[in-house]
Amino acid sequence: MTRLRLAGSLLLAGLVGLTACTGGEQPPPTAVVDRGVVSTGVSASGSLVSITQQNLGFTDGGRITELLVEVGETVAAGQPLARLDDAEARSKVASAQAGLDQQQASLGKLTGANTVEAAQASLASAESVLAATRDQVGAQNAANDTAVERAKVQLAFDRKQLAAAQQQLETDRRACKRSGGGTATATPEPTTAPSGGGLLGGLSGGSGASGASGGSGVGAAPTDPACTAVAADEQAVATAKGQVITSQTALSQAEGSRDTGAASGRVSIANAESAVSDARSQLTGANNDAPADVAVQDAVVADARNTLADAQRALDDTLLRAPVAGTVSAINGAVGDVVPAASAATALAPGTDARIPDAVGAASAASGSAGATGGGASAAGGAPFLTLNDLQTYQLVVPFEESDAARVAPNQTVDVTVDALPGVSLPATVVAVAPTATQLSGVVSYYATVVLNRTDPQLRDGQTAQADVRTESRNGVLRVPNTAVRQEGGRSVVDVPGDDGAAVTRQFVPGLVGDQFTEVRSGLDDGQQVLLPQATVEATPGRPGGDPGGN
Repeated sequence: MTRLRLAGSLLLAGLVGLTACTGGEQPPPTAVVDRGVVSTGVSASGSLVSITQQNLGFTDGGRITELLVEVGETVAAGQPLARLDDAEARSKVASAQAGLDQQQASLGKLTGANTVEAAQASLASAESVLAATRDQVGAQNAANDTAVERAKVQLAFDRKQLAAAQQQLETDRRACKRSGGGTATATPEPTTAPSGGGLLGGLSGGSGASGASGGSGVGAAPTDPACTAVAADEQAVATAKGQVITSQTALSQAEGSRDTGAASGRVSIANAESAVSDARSQLTGANNDAPADVAVQDAVVADARNTLADAQRALDDTLLRAPVAGTVSAINGAVGDVVPAASAATALAPGTDARIPDAVGAASAASGSAGATGGGASAAGGAPFLTLNDLQTYQLVVPFEESDAARVAPNQTVDVTVDALPGVSLPATVVAVAPTATQLSGVVSYYATVVLNRTDPQLRDGQTAQADVRTESRNGVLRVPNTAVRQEGGRSVVDVPGDDGAAVTRQFVPGLVGDQFTEVRSGLDDGQQVLLPQATVEATPGRPGGDPGGN
């Protein structure tokens, strides 16, 4: 059990007789029996966490087109945070709307109300969607083709730069060789096979020969310019090769996007054409069907409404909004990045919405503990796209060993100290203790959640802090420092100054034995002086009920 750090002093006011140096023996130090707080407690370290944390992401993955906030920004509930490319979602909404219009027209036909006119409207709507889809697909294909062409131009340019760098290297090597010189830093280029296809195709042009010639120029005078330039030329060639590889990768990606976009566009156009075909069939076969078919068509219309609602919801989900007010503490993505669908979950501390800090949560997962309320595993899946915290209030989530956890209960008083803020002690209260154990480094522990009763502007999420829980406390009782107490024959005794200055043993009846003081029920008086062991004047107080040296 670690000690509770109390603010009360040991009241060593009895260091009486420590007079100025007179050459005589100094009297032993004393303390005063007084009234105050006697308490016991347990301590554990953990990390500060915000009162709530929201791990946010998009329902469906996609490409980020807008990032509307920055890390550290405070946002209001409902505020837009980020947006995905919504072209496909808008197309699906338009298609679903057209499908609903079509089914409603069919229902109107069945009920005999403006059957032909409704079918014509449905066809017009379907044709409008088809035209819009073709325009959209054409624009997207054109944009993808442009991107491919740009990538090809860049690749060609980078290959020219590589060829020029290789040519310069070859020239300088030959000049250096002719001068009979060489350079210690020149590294022969590896001989490569003739370039063909593949990612590195064309990168070895001329390098085999140049590498062979460059390696033979040993012994050049340091002052020969050509030999001096060889190392810089080799670096330029390496840099140019890297740029070519980057450009080839960009070209491959652009071609892949072009091909994927073209295939998706063909599917969208085919769907729109199918809707037009269906609308034409409805218009051609407009007539009054049997009343029994009306009920069937009612269900079809309801299904079309649901499809439209789903499409609209998917479109709405391309805009990420803040579910609650808070501070943006992490963003894992940038404009242009493709993010997956959200899959992370937050392990919650017992009795609260505060999370278990990442470090201890990961330790819990590694040890095989289950259940978020008992410490739980770390968040499933990868890092969330955006994390939103309430940084106005903090809690401390700490693991207690099983022997200490048995003494911790809700509503107990806690003193919280933060490593980064020396001298700052914050009052807090135990909220809850986990009902199940967690194995941390082979030690059975139970998480406890401690809420701070007040905050401090210097606090930060993730700071290391210590929770000193007062498991039992009595206020205003007569007390004596533990350092003055010892056991003799099973009795609690102290030494008091006699009339002649010699120590006199005094027995007393103890009550609660705290971390620094022992309660006095009888045998000692308020204000009475007791002797302290000489060896512990500047040392840490001994264990409750222990010998004067605290052994």
